[in-house]
Amino acid sequence: MEPYVIQMSSKGNLPSILDVHVNVGGRSSVPGKMKGRNTRWSVRPSDMANKTFNPIRAIVDNMKVKPNPNKTMISLSIGDPTVFGNLPTDPEVTQAMKDALDSGKYNGYAPSIGFLSSREEIASYYHCPEAPLEAKDVILTSGCSQAIEMCLAVLANPGQNILVPRPGFSLYRTLAESMGIEVKLYNLLPEKSWEIDLKQLESLIDEKTACLIVNNPSNPCGSVFSKRHLQKILAVAARQCVPILADEIYGDMVFSDCKYEPLATLSTDVPILSCGGLAKRWLVPGWRLGWILIHDRRDIFGNEIRDGLAKLSQRILGPCTIVQGALKSILRRTPEEFYHNTLSFLKSSADLCFGALAAIPGLRPVRPSGAMYLMVGIEMEHFPEFENDVEFTERLVAEQSVHCLPATCFEYPNFIRVVITVPEVMMLEACSRIQEFCEQHYHCAEGSQEECDK
Repeated sequence: MEPYVIQMSSKGNLPSILDVHVNVGGRSSVPGKMKGRNTRWSVRPSDMANKTFNPIRAIVDNMKVKPNPNKTMISLSIGDPTVFGNLPTDPEVTQAMKDALDSGKYNGYAPSIGFLSSREEIASYYHCPEAPLEAKDVILTSGCSQAIEMCLAVLANPGQNILVPRPGFSLYRTLAESMGIEVKLYNLLPEKSWEIDLKQLESLIDEKTACLIVNNPSNPCGSVFSKRHLQKILAVAARQCVPILADEIYGDMVFSDCKYEPLATLSTDVPILSCGGLAKRWLVPGWRLGWILIHDRRDIFGNEIRDGLAKLSQRILGPCTIVQGALKSILRRTPEEFYHNTLSFLKSSADLCFGALAAIPGLRPVRPSGAMYLMVGIEMEHFPEFENDVEFTERLVAEQSVHCLPATCFEYPNFIRVVITVPEVMMLEACSRIQEFCEQHYHCAEGSQEECDK
């Protein structure tokens, strides 16, 4: 049966003609099947979902091992400073949130890039003569991870590639590959305190390279690049005309014997998107407020990249408005003593952990200078029972109830990552158990019996 056609007056915004399909005698009047549509149920996950892969989850979730029931579990694997309750945020930070909530001013939507007043506060806080910032250079995001995702999305198309550190934060690969972007891994050198192998880095760059990710201070290494090394990185980027995504979430988490240099302060010619957030400096990762700082003093990004970031921000309509409302007080009222105490604790914990693990035969910790981690090399030839770092960490859990992340999670086998935010007593106990574990499983390598007998 042909569909009835009802002619309507074309006043207002209504269409002039509506097709009305009438069901007569139980038969649909729709003429035939929709072309190309399979009428059987077939619901499958999208390509993007299938391409989304988190190596940490894949490895940890497959560790089918139970901890030793006679020993309390000590987790040195989670990069969350709040887990053990020994590193609370400052009362001023908590009060700022209470005040923002009580004001009733922040229950509605904000602009997707963040309130202007909040962006002005971030611009003022991170502004310096070498790298000036205005509110228009700041985009607020739902945590630093969304900042990274937006930067990748605005800089790279499917089929292009990005340069990612090895060892490096696994989220870079997770995000990039879900978007059809290829990941090329450049090497960090443990013998040089995790500096970049610059020659190898430059050899990876080709016509499809969209950006270089520089994570400083580093997760998982706890390393902090010197000013001289950062200048060499910038020289490569300038020579090859590759923009930089600077993951600087740990930028303010640097020990007193080391100086952190924001990458943008050292260059006027390389465009940089710097990602940061409240999570680590203020010890509130669950509050999900991050930001992108746009450094583009030669106008290489131009309006296109700024507009692109603004458009991408509209996908989830910005971060939590209550945290934005608290931002001014958080930035202005948090006492210096809070930052100092946090860093003092982390430095003490890093020194304690490094010293204890360096004394254990078969382990080679690399001393950190910031962030919340240190990497420990395993001399696998001395532990022949274990095929790799994953097996090593599985057995450490099973026998000693100490959980570290195998550095295979960070594309760097035969290392483990240790989180240093645990309370001192717990860190001492964990190191003692690791020592006991290593002593039980350590074997002299062939030809080194003389060294073992010392």
